[in-house]
Amino acid sequence: MAESEPLLSRARGGSGPDCPPGLPASRSVHVGPGAVAGRDLCFDQAVVFIEDALQYRSIHHRMDAGSMWLYRRYYSHACQWMLSCVIFLILALAFVEAPSSFTSTADVRYRTAPWDPPCGLTESLEVLCLLVFVADLSVKTYLVGWAQFRKSLWLLAYLVVLVVSLMDWLVSLSLVCQEPLRVRRLLRPFFLLQNSSMMKKTLKCIQWSLPEMASVVLLLVLHLCVFTMFGMLLFTGEKQDDGQDRERLTYFRNLPESLTSLLVLLTTANNPDVMVPAYSKNRAYAIFFILFTLIGSLFLMNLLTAIIYNQFRGYLLKSVQASLFRKRLGIRAAYEILYTVEGEAHARGVGVKAQDLLQVLQKVQVDSPHKQAIMEKVCSYGGGLLSADEFQKLFNEFDKTVPKEHPLQPEYRSPFLRTAQFLFGHRYFDYLGNFVVLANLVSICVFLVVDADILPQYRDDFVLGILNCVFILYYLAEMLLKVFALGLLGYLSYPSNLFDGLLTVILLVLEISTLAVYRFPHRGWKPEMQGLLSLWDMLRLVNMLIVFRFLRIIPSMKLMAVVASTILSLVRNMRAFGGILVVVYYVFAIVGISLFRGAIVAPPGNSSLAPDNGSVPCGSYEQLEYYANNFDDFAAALVTLWNVMVVNNWQVFLDAYGRYSGPWSKIYFVLWWLVSSVIWVNLFLALILENFLHKWDRRGHVQALPRSLETTREITTMDLLFRDVLEEPTEEELMEKLKHHHHLQLCR
Repeated sequence: MAESEPLLSRARGGSGPDCPPGLPASRSVHVGPGAVAGRDLCFDQAVVFIEDALQYRSIHHRMDAGSMWLYRRYYSHACQWMLSCVIFLILALAFVEAPSSFTSTADVRYRTAPWDPPCGLTESLEVLCLLVFVADLSVKTYLVGWAQFRKSLWLLAYLVVLVVSLMDWLVSLSLVCQEPLRVRRLLRPFFLLQNSSMMKKTLKCIQWSLPEMASVVLLLVLHLCVFTMFGMLLFTGEKQDDGQDRERLTYFRNLPESLTSLLVLLTTANNPDVMVPAYSKNRAYAIFFILFTLIGSLFLMNLLTAIIYNQFRGYLLKSVQASLFRKRLGIRAAYEILYTVEGEAHARGVGVKAQDLLQVLQKVQVDSPHKQAIMEKVCSYGGGLLSADEFQKLFNEFDKTVPKEHPLQPEYRSPFLRTAQFLFGHRYFDYLGNFVVLANLVSICVFLVVDADILPQYRDDFVLGILNCVFILYYLAEMLLKVFALGLLGYLSYPSNLFDGLLTVILLVLEISTLAVYRFPHRGWKPEMQGLLSLWDMLRLVNMLIVFRFLRIIPSMKLMAVVASTILSLVRNMRAFGGILVVVYYVFAIVGISLFRGAIVAPPGNSSLAPDNGSVPCGSYEQLEYYANNFDDFAAALVTLWNVMVVNNWQVFLDAYGRYSGPWSKIYFVLWWLVSSVIWVNLFLALILENFLHKWDRRGHVQALPRSLETTREITTMDLLFRDVLEEPTEEELMEKLKHHHHLQLCR
């Protein structure tokens, strides 16, 4: 929609009382140094607004020349990269500071005394990081202004976290690093959260979704309590047979044990173990456990997944809608600024001159392909004017994939060479290469099956060695022929060729090293240790790389290409979810170290329980030798939390820490199961579904799929996932928001 009159304008040509000094209202007054400086200021403001829009940042910050210089330096790639490094450093301190994770194993039976850094080493690094965060908060506060700072809960929380962290750091030094608890370690993940706007939005979406999740969780709790009471009554009657008694003593001894047993059964981790004692005596007891699993695991848990998907998608849509509004608002603000520069020159029309927009785009920091595409489109307008609607649509180019231009192929004069170039550059040559890779993979599988029962030192690797030489020579010939057909630069311009070429070079180096050390394959070619790797180790490494090279066939299989494309999109869109998972893992690991450090001790006597496993209950922590799963250091705590999140045998952890630390420890593990397995995994599933459905619909059931892996990697951002249902903000909404900008005055 082309507008007929700027909504914030006064009479055209007049500056009005609201114009800041030095800011021109029409082109006719652009004569003095002040007018030129004002024009440059307007262009710089437009640059900042466009950069804010493309990065979905808020435009509510100071807009004077000095503040904009600081603002652009703060959001430059170098500054943001340094800030990310500082965040990574302060989070990584948990691996170094006491209890240190610098041991070869986490098993309490074999672990040596860890290296503990001297007091003041990690504290010095930590205070440097905190000072960087103080500077970061100071810059943000100055840029947004005091009024905005008081309204921002994230900035206020940033201040509180820094104050508490610095005070706790002083306490650590005063106690010579011997304090029992470091509160600031729990607060470190906040620095990761506050530095990512997408993480903040995702966290807000999770917060909004919690009430709906809570309703189903309450149903699960009710279901669990009802069946717990029913189970205790069923297996503790006056007349008990042997099966009932074994069931009661093992799983329904008391209320906490009964709740734990059925909670674990809800995740199917102890099925059918929990049912066997009673079922072995009377098959009717199976009805109780089948009903519990049917209602809880198959109905309520899947209902929870559906609710989380539906609610989270709705709230995520709201968040993405807000991001779209920010983008449109920033672009409209840039339009209004550039419109202000034109003044009376618009007597013949309404809009922004294309030449002015080109000058602004020259200064915008954005990736070159998109920048070049939008500048070419602006040039197509010549000396005409861009309306507000045309101005907005120009920046939709950043949502599109810019086709990658490959270098021209070399031109050969000889007809024979041109024919060879056509053959080796054709897609059928790629199909032949895929067939050879498949044949290589099949040969490796055959030898793995045939030699499965033969120890490595007794194998004859003559045939396998010959086959590896033949296949590697083919890969080398394929790479050279493609370089001949496409040219070196053309060959390197395809990521799939880079992938193939790199693996081919590595395979060739390994094969030459093998032949140099062990000579050519011959009958009785047996492994022996020479140098760093044995023959068997080098062959295994070569074969693993060949298996990895098999991934080149993915783009040629349409359905697999859709899945691969979805995975690549997930990697980009999962950064916010992954960051929140890091935060949750970090906090629970620190809490786990504080609660359970030293709870698991090595068994007395021998360093291994293997000879005496018969003296402990079957399936227990000790019998399964789970001693490496503990909370004695940060790395071990992360692995333990991962194993519990998978929920396979997690009842072993509940039982062991219940015995070593007390029954209250089960609360910690149940909370972790709720947060990780129930909430986060379901959110992850929702994102996978949304990405895959978007890919499937967008490709029209895989019609016209591209042939190469790089062309399947479309740019799929969060706003593109919801593009079909997002509502464009109206012009009145944008202008009303601009009127309330605290640091911007448009002279019309």
